[in-house]
Amino acid sequence: MSSLLQQITARITSEGPISLADYMAECLLHPEHGYYTTRSPFGSEGDFTTAPEISQMFGELIGLALAQCWLDQGAPAPFSLAELGPGRGTLMADLLRATRAVPGFHAAMQIHLVEASPRLRAQQKDALAENQVRWVDSVDALPEQPLFLVANEFFDALPIRQFVRDTEGWRERRVGLSDGALCFGLGPEAPQPALEHRLLDTKPDDLVELTPAAAPITALLAQRIAQHGGAALIIDYGDWRSLGDTLQALQAHAPVDPLLDPGSADLTAHVDFEPLCSVAQGAGCAFSKLTPQGVFLERLGITDRARALAASLQGDALENLIAAHRRLTHPEEMGNLFKVLGITPAHIAPPPGLLS
Repeated sequence: MSSLLQQITARITSEGPISLADYMAECLLHPEHGYYTTRSPFGSEGDFTTAPEISQMFGELIGLALAQCWLDQGAPAPFSLAELGPGRGTLMADLLRATRAVPGFHAAMQIHLVEASPRLRAQQKDALAENQVRWVDSVDALPEQPLFLVANEFFDALPIRQFVRDTEGWRERRVGLSDGALCFGLGPEAPQPALEHRLLDTKPDDLVELTPAAAPITALLAQRIAQHGGAALIIDYGDWRSLGDTLQALQAHAPVDPLLDPGSADLTAHVDFEPLCSVAQGAGCAFSKLTPQGVFLERLGITDRARALAASLQGDALENLIAAHRRLTHPEEMGNLFKVLGITPAHIAPPPGLLS
């Protein structure tokens, strides 16, 4: 059976250079050789660690924020409690534990996990064994009812396209071959309607990234929320407007060449939050100010929660808690790099921890 590198090489030989989005999709989601279909990438034994894996406090505070949104909107029943890309199920497990005491919340919720990987679904099933969970392959399969949703480090894994500006147009960065090895190159200059406005704030040779799947996914979420009520919390690294090459490949917690061994490393890029907000607004929703993760968690009371947990700890356990609090909130750790965006129905206040 041919390797993913051999399959991609054969495709390029036959069809010519492919977009970076096509390359990322093959690397991450190929049914036999894709990164997410062949391994468990999370935690110290994997390739990267996400906020829920760092501390239970993260999922607990997310859960209480969504529960408060649910109460503020009249405690609708039933409602979908959903997560995009739930990893090993850690965030949802912590969320459910923290919200157990919220009157009526668990009785009204229907848990939906949007997950394409069979391997990760199995881990999520173990982590959430005490709960009734429905798995769906895509956002459009979520029910038409109030939706309270979290997406933590989901959008950064969506395949991107990269464009380098010429004088008045754009050349797409593609993956091709040089002496039999994968390499980056540029396609011919062509107009890009989605980047027309970026001619105003870029100069020749600037690189801009687009995430084709992000807008349709956000639109579906926003349509559900606008029509039925609910809220979405999107948490990811990135900023308001894309500029520069942010593609990265991680293996064993260290950066590697994204073209060297397709399917063996996690491929991600910074999230451009501006188009997500535009799409949400177009669907009839309001969006919050983009807020650093550290500020968001401090507003939700993470320091008080850490102190409460610390009261019964000592030694290594206490040191680990202190380190986790710092990693989640400190500006030089995840505190500023990661941002939080809230989406709610128009004229509804943003989720706790966020400002309109």
